[in-house]
Amino acid sequence: MSAGARTAGPAGGPLSGILVVDLSRALAGPHAAMMLGDLGARVIKVESPAGGDDTRGWGPPFVGPEDDPQSTYFLSCNRNKESLSLDLKSEEGKQTLRELVRRADVVVENFRAGVMARLGFSTSELHEINPALVILSITGFGHDGPEASRAGYDQIIQGEAGLMSLTGSGPDNVQRVGVPIADLLSGMYGAFGTVAALFERQATGRGQIVRTSLLASVVGVHAFQGTRATVAHEVPHAQGNHHPSIAPYGLFACNGGFVQISVGNESLWARLCERFGIESPAGLGSNEGRVRNREATIALVEAAFAPYASEALLAELDAAGIPAGKVRTLDEVYEWPQLLSQGLKISVDHETLGTIDLPGPPVRFFQTAGTDEVEVTRTEHSAPPLLGQHAASIRSWLDEGHQ
Repeated sequence: MSAGARTAGPAGGPLSGILVVDLSRALAGPHAAMMLGDLGARVIKVESPAGGDDTRGWGPPFVGPEDDPQSTYFLSCNRNKESLSLDLKSEEGKQTLRELVRRADVVVENFRAGVMARLGFSTSELHEINPALVILSITGFGHDGPEASRAGYDQIIQGEAGLMSLTGSGPDNVQRVGVPIADLLSGMYGAFGTVAALFERQATGRGQIVRTSLLASVVGVHAFQGTRATVAHEVPHAQGNHHPSIAPYGLFACNGGFVQISVGNESLWARLCERFGIESPAGLGSNEGRVRNREATIALVEAAFAPYASEALLAELDAAGIPAGKVRTLDEVYEWPQLLSQGLKISVDHETLGTIDLPGPPVRFFQTAGTDEVEVTRTEHSAPPLLGQHAASIRSWLDEGHQ
């Protein structure tokens, strides 16, 4: 490991002792760096003194005191980080960054192609400073190719990468996904690639460059829709809340509400028909037949569900062993006992907001102790930082020459 592997950081987590320098802003890079922080890495977020990360100004909603409002957008992707403000156009700021890079294991950046080189921190210059460094670079459309210079924004990518054509009530009503999914996926792929590069570094002693993009991340989750296009040569289109290859699978109306069901095999279809007295016509006896006759299948199921209110219907479906669920609003989700049992809501102490609740890390870790399992997931988390909040402690650490 590099010198950065011996830096002080949060206790616990498989990446404890790893130092990440987060030069990114907005969502894709910060999400990747936050994931590494959730795994125990020490993450130092480097921000411009002139306002910091763009997301500090993205709102409403803002919360907190009127003279120091905090963006809930920023809070969503910057837990478990320290903040240092640096002017990277100044020699002093560049020298401080060089000192951080010398000690780091990972640098995360999502500038447009060429910006890092113009600042004097091209990949070759970074590796000259620290040959063991893993560099994660996230762009919009990829670092090379005929459209590499295009600015990548989530909704634009959702359209360009085909996701919007698959989402919505129909081909004439395409919709964006309700969260910035291209940003989030590229952050996840980036963190995944970074951990793989750190693993390889154990054998080689050398770092490398990990590149992904918003475009690549969306194409990477085309899944069966992608092979439908590339192998079957069909062009998938948006078709609302029903699965394109499985039926019945989707959102179904009942008495005064809706439920979702997933009937993924013939055994489940037989159980559904038996429980609700559905007379299945010959043409609906197989999944292929039900998919080809989707509207007739939906009508048949909704007629059987019509007498039931949603809660009663969910109970019947559960008794029959049919996978089913409701559509929850987010306030319901964050009070759901199952979510709470998984550590998916955490409390942190924020410098100006006091104790606040945040969505929690989605990965847990366990070790075996005899026949038992002992959870070793990191449970102590730090709040998203104020701009430059940790400048004094970081500069003191650098001045002490910690290696």
